[in-house]
Amino acid sequence: MTNKETSRRATIAVLVDNEPGVLARVIGLFSGRGYNIDSLTVSEVDPEHGRSRITVVTAGTEMIIEQIKAQLRRLVPVHRVSDLTAEGPHVERELALVKVAGTGEKRVEALRIADVFRARVVDSTIESFVFEITGASDKIDAFVNLMQPLGLADVSRTGVVAISRGPEPI
Repeated sequence: MTNKETSRRATIAVLVDNEPGVLARVIGLFSGRGYNIDSLTVSEVDPEHGRSRITVVTAGTEMIIEQIKAQLRRLVPVHRVSDLTAEGPHVERELALVKVAGTGEKRVEALRIADVFRARVVDSTIESFVFEITGASDKIDAFVNLMQPLGLADVSRTGVVAISRGPEPI
């Protein structure tokens, strides 16, 4: 009987000072220890206090996730580290632009599938569409996979943004 720990996905929100080099230090923490980043988004969220939010999606054993959070907390410009997946209900979304090239029946099918997924057409030519789709990452993955045989030409994704539910900040 082995005592093997299972890996889990973690969405970690980090509130930092909005200053040069902060993102490089956060990324350096991950790369220096061989941790993978599945998704990374950054945006200023509090201009008055000069703060930005870094949202990192990663995976690892519980011990590794705890190490990542502890090491993030030790970085000087970090104000708060929250593991949204472990701390309770939260909302995660991603945006993607998906280009599909095709004519005839494939074009009609792409539009039908886009309607089911509530993807919007944001650009259209005689030979292609660009769809905008938002939602959970698995929804976007499913949409992209269905567009593959219909002429998927290109995909651009934002990465995951997340926020805790309820009145409290991260």
